Amino acid sequence: MNTIRIATLGGIGALGFALTMPQAATAGAEVTLNDADKAAVFKAAGAVQRKGIWVICEPPADSGAPTSSGAVIDTVRDLNGDGRPEAVVSDGGTYCYGHAGMGFQLLSKQANDSWKVMAGSNGIPEFLKTQGKGGWPDISIGGPGFCFPVQRWNGKTYELNRFEYEGKRCKPPR
Repeated sequence: MNTIRIATLGGIGALGFALTMPQAATAGAEVTLNDADKAAVFKAAGAVQRKGIWVICEPPADSGAPTSSGAVIDTVRDLNGDGRPEAVVSDGGTYCYGHAGMGFQLLSKQANDSWKVMAGSNGIPEFLKTQGKGGWPDISIGGPGFCFPVQRWNGKTYELNRFEYEGKRCKPPR
């Protein structure tokens, strides 16, 4: 498996864990973005720059919650085999993302060089070997618990397809 660090903080992800992407779903090589593309990715993800960092969600100053450490681009690679890169942008904090402590946006570079949000959610994305239309990998969205939603690309949007835990279907608690 390939390991993608979230944000470097003494060699450990900012939230104390790393995202993993199964090798079969990440056949495309890691891509390096130039500064203009990085800015375009952050802007398309809804981030704004504050005090030199990109922020998607920041708690109000009077909330008592810690300020955001900033959004990061976790990985950039061709996930669906179309020859154009996709980027995963994450942002952390329980004020904005609840018990999962993290939210993400999956963006895809379009033929006109713009970036488009393909999926986004509270939670931790894991790209699975199973695929939807056009070779887009299914996304398991992790967080607290033991039964996670899996979204599948239907040709227009990522939609809930099933719930899984460790590769087996499950029913989430009500």
